[in-house]
Amino acid sequence: MAPLTVLAERKKSSVAKLNRNSKIFKAIIKAIREKKGENIVALDLRKIPEAVSDFFVICDATSTTQVKAISDSVEYTVKNECGETPYKHEGHQARQWILIDYVNIVVHIMHAETRKFYKLEEMWSDAELEEFEN
Repeated sequence: MAPLTVLAERKKSSVAKLNRNSKIFKAIIKAIREKKGENIVALDLRKIPEAVSDFFVICDATSTTQVKAISDSVEYTVKNECGETPYKHEGHQARQWILIDYVNIVVHIMHAETRKFYKLEEMWSDAELEEFEN
């Protein structure tokens, strides 16, 4: 098992490669917009040592059907434009909060009420926040 310092160094070296101009980042935002996702924000977590990824992209939807449609759109667009499949995804059964994990970017697609309850932006308030128009 590698010491934590080695893991931290490895993470730092990969951080510089991903930014808001990266193809995958743009594909995710495009896919959310195509399905009319609302209140789209990106949290830049690169300067937070405890963060599990470089970015969180968060949006909300007005129905469980729209939550699934946005999720499907993100996975389809990222696969077709970037050749990437998610490392993991969760929440497809309940459709209140679908999480799509691309390792360096984690996409949170939430029903509006669920988003209000969990308040991810407040939980990660140290992160730089960027809002995107719908």
